[in-house]
Amino acid sequence: MNLLARLKTDVGLMLRRPPKQQYAALCYRTKKKQGEIEVLLLTSRDTGRWVIPKGWPMPAKKAHAVAEREAYEEAGVKGKVEKEPLGHYHYNKALRTGLKIPVRVQVHALEVQEMLKNFPEKGSRRLEWVSLQEAAKRVNEPELKALFTVFDTRASGPDLKTATAG
Repeated sequence: MNLLARLKTDVGLMLRRPPKQQYAALCYRTKKKQGEIEVLLLTSRDTGRWVIPKGWPMPAKKAHAVAEREAYEEAGVKGKVEKEPLGHYHYNKALRTGLKIPVRVQVHALEVQEMLKNFPEKGSRRLEWVSLQEAAKRVNEPELKALFTVFDTRASGPDLKTATAG
């Protein structure tokens, strides 16, 4: 029992630490005929849930550059990424050991200008373009759902680059 009590204490302390940081890209495009915004969702490799491209910090790369790189590696998209974050959300990342750690994800909008046929993680995920409303329905994280709503409000406003959240 002493081992179990110690394990409980260790896990409790671990979960109270500040969350780890990741950077993500909210990849979007405008449908030419309707003028509606679509966002790119992809499935995670481990659980198959719907997510946006995200990853850990990289040495000598700024947050928006990491988001841009993850969009290329995970979804094969290239485009113009915004330096200022759109907002952030939190989730619990399941590690291979089974332990879950809290993660804060800073999100940068990325206007997709090109979709590549070949990219590093091709074939390991499903990709799908959906409306902002559909994206909010598919993702699990409440704060990410809210970011899609904020982006929808911002996108329908007079200037796509003026509003931010979170």
